[in-house]
Amino acid sequence: MLPLTSLKTVLSFLLVVGSPVFSIPLNTHTTAVSLAAKFKAAGATNIVAGDRARAQALHHAAKTGKYYANASITNVVVIGYTIQVGIGNPMKHYGLLVDSASGNTWIGAEQDYTITKTSTGTGDAVAVSYGSGNFSGQEYLDTITLSSLSISNQSIGVANEYQGFRGVDGVLGIGPTSLTKGTVSNTDTVPTIMDNLFSQNSINSEILGVYFVPVSEEDPTGTLTFGGWNNSLMTSDITYTPITSASPACNYWGIDQSITYGDSTILSSAAGIVDTATVLILIATDAFDAYKNVTGATLDETTGLLKITSDQYSNLKPLIFTIGGTAFTLTPNAQIWPRSMNSVIGDTSGNSDDIYLIVADIGNDTFGFVNGYTFLERFYSIFDTTNQRVGFATTAYTESTSN
Repeated sequence: MLPLTSLKTVLSFLLVVGSPVFSIPLNTHTTAVSLAAKFKAAGATNIVAGDRARAQALHHAAKTGKYYANASITNVVVIGYTIQVGIGNPMKHYGLLVDSASGNTWIGAEQDYTITKTSTGTGDAVAVSYGSGNFSGQEYLDTITLSSLSISNQSIGVANEYQGFRGVDGVLGIGPTSLTKGTVSNTDTVPTIMDNLFSQNSINSEILGVYFVPVSEEDPTGTLTFGGWNNSLMTSDITYTPITSASPACNYWGIDQSITYGDSTILSSAAGIVDTATVLILIATDAFDAYKNVTGATLDETTGLLKITSDQYSNLKPLIFTIGGTAFTLTPNAQIWPRSMNSVIGDTSGNSDDIYLIVADIGNDTFGFVNGYTFLERFYSIFDTTNQRVGFATTAYTESTSN
């Protein structure tokens, strides 16, 4: 892992920033809020170190039941998808990182919280750790607006201190409610954004549809659909798989899956998590070593990623994730980092022809895998709290060759 000071000095980040929100009428009590892709870079960052630190921290938190801030976790990398969220009356917009591995919503990083007539301080302290950052501050109840949806008395954290959230205003937590346990003083758990949308009858089902368009596309956009999903964005039926029973992945949006490369199994059935705020696809060390060997890749010391030649890229085979009995295939192009964006990951050669793989080693004592947003960009995903399951379907971008 890189120390905090090193990551701060080399920090660069890709942000997918919410454009002005709009509503897409899909069916009753279902609202989609837009996302748009945008780069912002300031040097180089070791994505692998940040993702690995996050995975290890999430694993430790679930095993110990301690989701609050831990000062010993200092690795910081912010790369992800954000959404514009309105808070207060009069309403002010904040760009929040969409995080499926946490339940708390908080603000106060890049932009300070503005107290309005709907703001109520509870007097309770709030603190959360993410591995790739943390925050601590005070809890407020306020009105949150997501396009046409309005949530009253939503618990939000207002940061007094934070680490690792340069370029965003805070976090929109869309993970299970249990992830808020112990994060607010004098409170067991707090209702999440999704909990309150459902309990306040803004949506019929506590379901979130997530659609990320690959950021290398000419017009990268995406949507979060609250209360359901958008069939028009899918090119296959939905495959559902139950939340895994294996601890500690079961505390998150955890699933069971296996992975094959061509005809070779590199990861037998294992439990891991689906995480919108992780960049890469992280897999267990033995599976990573197997993938490295079959692809012929070498570890690039600068970026921390696997690197292959153009000839090796030509020979790449499909990487197949079997989830719920259905094969979800990453084509060779889907297995590589967008070459036009190599500068973001610290490729000092400045050569956009360099080819890096998006599969990395998760390290020891953690989950069997983490499917980050480089996986989710290729598939529509559904996070279904009502039925305790996760769903996936292919999209028009599953076989995109834009990378």
